[in-house]
Amino acid sequence: MMPPEDPAQEPWGEETATHSPFEDRYLDEHAGPMVRPYVMTSGRIEPTRGSFDLITLVVAAGPEPEGAIGLGPEHVAIIRLCQSVMSVAEITGHLDLPVATVRVMLGDLLDKGFVSMQEPEPEADMHDIRLYKAVIDGLRAL
Repeated sequence: MMPPEDPAQEPWGEETATHSPFEDRYLDEHAGPMVRPYVMTSGRIEPTRGSFDLITLVVAAGPEPEGAIGLGPEHVAIIRLCQSVMSVAEITGHLDLPVATVRVMLGDLLDKGFVSMQEPEPEADMHDIRLYKAVIDGLRAL
């Protein structure tokens, strides 16, 4: 490639006005522009409310809102998915986003009252001898 004769001209010629080599790394004709997950959460890595385990169940509190201020397309997609009960792991899989990002967005939706959640039940007390006796009695009954 010959250097441009006009010093004001960009080194990559006319291509820079419409397309640069830098864009090739971040654009795909099928996927469109890429948005980093931390942009979706404004840089937050923890939800403002709730601790969302992978097995936490989430359900929308109502129908998908029309033009809700402060909600991104991913928030709306979560509300749409959660019209029936869904776990955090399932939501993450459907959206193809990192778990941390989905947790932050779920916290936002919980704060605004768009979703409700059910934490997993704590494990039974494994030191309770009655539990072991009940299991043994159940096995003997078989």
